[in-house]
Amino acid sequence: MNKQIEIQELGVKDYKDTWEYQEQLFKEIIDVKIKNRREEKSLETPNYFLFVEHPHVYTLGKSGHIENLLISEEKLAEIGATFYKNNRGGDITYHGPGQIVGYPILDLENFFADIHKYLRFLEETVIRTLAEYGLKGERSKGETGVWFDVGTPFARKICAFGVRASRWVTMHGFALNVNANLGYFDHMIPCGIKGKAVTSLNVELGKPEISIEEVKEKLLFHFLDLFEAEKKLQS
Repeated sequence: MNKQIEIQELGVKDYKDTWEYQEQLFKEIIDVKIKNRREEKSLETPNYFLFVEHPHVYTLGKSGHIENLLISEEKLAEIGATFYKNNRGGDITYHGPGQIVGYPILDLENFFADIHKYLRFLEETVIRTLAEYGLKGERSKGETGVWFDVGTPFARKICAFGVRASRWVTMHGFALNVNANLGYFDHMIPCGIKGKAVTSLNVELGKPEISIEEVKEKLLFHFLDLFEAEKKLQS
């Protein structure tokens, strides 16, 4: 089992280009697994974790509802945003500047063959990171993501999740609002959940801006710890 994960910083990258790159890595891992089984080999499968920031974009998961996007194509162009349907789970979500998007592309058979545990570990990564800022992130039963003040009229979401898995290989991931422009969430029903607010880390801390790099470091630390993995050194 290979418990090393190659961390890639993609910077600011178009959503569609990143999606295609994810698919390339996803296929690479699956091809190794197929070759191992067909030829009775034991080649190690690689694991990746992509950090990226997208220009303004709305994405709709395979089980999502287009009516949760509240604006027209013309309005999308006016606000400088794009829209894509994709093959992850979940409903509609937004990505944009000031948001950390993490895409783990893992062979879960290197860690544990349990997709529910995988999702809980992704949530726990974010919850532990928020705790370092003195904030109590929570899960909300029946609603994806990490939230604050669950069960109260002030419930608000800070992190969205949507994943795909095949042959125990994962893609897509999470989007954590750090310095996000929350106005863009007004053009959608986040994850198809009506009547719930969205927030950002800088808003919760009452600061104009939080260091994106600092938050990434904390996320990565907790992710590697939970998965009992190590960062692969670049050759």
